Amino acid sequence: MTHIVTDHPYFGVFVLFVLTAVAFPATLFLARYVSRKLARLDTERLKLSVYECGPLPNKQPNRISVQFYLIALLFILFDVEIIFMFPWAIDFKLLGWFGFAEMILFIVLLAIGFIYAWKKGALEWHSIR
Repeated sequence: MTHIVTDHPYFGVFVLFVLTAVAFPATLFLARYVSRKLARLDTERLKLSVYECGPLPNKQPNRISVQFYLIALLFILFDVEIIFMFPWAIDFKLLGWFGFAEMILFIVLLAIGFIYAWKKGALEWHSIR
């Protein structure tokens, strides 16, 4: 005997959440399938042709260094971690010494991560060549 509780005040929200979780990937899959079936695949020469004027386009390998992405990733990582300090600063008096000790531990872990990235050479700028 299974009993489904449908009189819970958030049951409708849960059902909508489940339907959305199923419908969104299904819609994406359907859109991808339809677009691949309807797309013209013989446009490669047209894309590489010269439009009105200008040099002939040629395919070149991407020469962007991985260092750009590494620096951006480290910036986002440390930036998001610093944002966690703002709620602590607002409730500093309410948290007391326990909150202070937690923040000191957080800063120590943040410094350990920073030193690790520094020692691994993630913050050294290398030339693109």
